[in-house]
Amino acid sequence: MQEESGIGEIFIYETEAGQTTIDVKLQQETVWLTQQQLSDLFGRERSVITKHLKNIFVSGELDEESNVQKMHIPNSDKPVAFYNLDVIISVGYRVNSKRGTQFRIWATNVLRQHLVEGYTINEKRLKEQAQKYNDLKQTVKLLQNVIQRKELNNDESTGLLQVISDYTYALDILDDYDHQRLTIKGTHKKELFRITYESAKDAIQTLKEKFGSSELFGREKDESFQSSLNTIYQTFAGEELYPSLEEKAANLLYFVVKNHSFSDGNKRIAAFLFVWFMEENNLLYDTFGHKRIADNALVALTLLIAESNPLEKDTMVKVIVNLINQQN
Repeated sequence: MQEESGIGEIFIYETEAGQTTIDVKLQQETVWLTQQQLSDLFGRERSVITKHLKNIFVSGELDEESNVQKMHIPNSDKPVAFYNLDVIISVGYRVNSKRGTQFRIWATNVLRQHLVEGYTINEKRLKEQAQKYNDLKQTVKLLQNVIQRKELNNDESTGLLQVISDYTYALDILDDYDHQRLTIKGTHKKELFRITYESAKDAIQTLKEKFGSSELFGREKDESFQSSLNTIYQTFAGEELYPSLEEKAANLLYFVVKNHSFSDGNKRIAAFLFVWFMEENNLLYDTFGHKRIADNALVALTLLIAESNPLEKDTMVKVIVNLINQQN
């Protein structure tokens, strides 16, 4: 059965399995039916439909002026009242007929679907936002721990403040997300440079010669440095654990600092390799030629990693990635 008003359509039909299906095709975000079409749709006398319409408007359930339109139709000498989808649904929940029951089942299922999907989407958004807020709070807590454990000089203090001011940009991202203004394009995966143990050793030797460091500078205590380099390219089931260049750089800085592989110069070597890796992969500078991470912020981050609890690794890596990701 089909009801067509010329302004949207409602179809009621049965499937081969005997199930009733209703299809509402909207025009301009609604559908309009006359009283006669409502009578045909729900299988009730027009006088019954008229009574339900009167009760809907008298009770204030719906406003008559905004839900009813008078329109001229062919073969009619006066305007005919058309009722929109809100009115049709209200009548459908009042009518006592087989058609009314079928319509109520359809409307209830649509409502339930919207409620469930809306709840699922909102729950997901809340979880994502809560995770980002928790990451930010954990970062501030880490910074506070470092300040409490160590008396910092002016450069280090400035660097810590830079870390805070940079990473709180995540709050702006959350605001954009809430207002659907956020565009996420992801991190970089195109690799221009792949760091190896041999190339890293050569780079460390250059650093040692440039700054005239001691014989202990860059001397490996065990094989942990080679392990640090291999880990950033580690795979599982054919997939990289750290697929983006930003994640590789962040983990490189973290592992070299934390593994303490050298007799002297662990922090300086870690920061140097981090910057070198970023530069070789064309990530160190933004499009305006500015460093993505300030020198004092890098110093502060390196100290922060050194003082942090190993259980805080994921948080530390997220901080670094957020500071060097060009999308942010």
